[in-house]
Amino acid sequence: MKFETTMKHKFSIEIKWAIQFSILTLVWMIIEKSVGLHDQYISKQAIYTNFFAFVAIAIYVLALRDKKKNYYHNKMDWKQGFLSGLVLSFIIAVLSPLVQYITFTFITPNFFANIIEYAVSHKIQTQAQAETFFNLKSYLLQGIFGALSMGVITAAMVAFVLKTKDNPNEK
Repeated sequence: MKFETTMKHKFSIEIKWAIQFSILTLVWMIIEKSVGLHDQYISKQAIYTNFFAFVAIAIYVLALRDKKKNYYHNKMDWKQGFLSGLVLSFIIAVLSPLVQYITFTFITPNFFANIIEYAVSHKIQTQAQAETFFNLKSYLLQGIFGALSMGVITAAMVAFVLKTKDNPNEK
């Protein structure tokens, strides 16, 4: 029980920010749906969804700043920041299937039908190709692996920027 409590405390900041990341992902999906990117303007969805990267990077910056300030007492090296970012990425990846399920079941249940129809009618993919790519199982896997791969890269960069700089005047 002590190990579990210690681990919860050790990673409570990452858990908090992963939950916030997941909530913001759902809010982003609601915005995309409400402005028509999942139906009327579906041809532009692939472009505009990439702007979520700015939100994702901001979450990583805020999370690692929080970790640096409140866990490492403003002294965090790159390795500590990167480890925190890896844990954050892992928790986001674990939560991703739930986020994807909520998105495509409740927020935008017609998304896959709409994107398949668009891809086929514009001769981007055949019906079979579109159905293979645009479905919940495919998006669940893309969400998990996307969270891990992009999370690792983002964690490395943000940890580098936020690491405590060596003070040449200190010995």
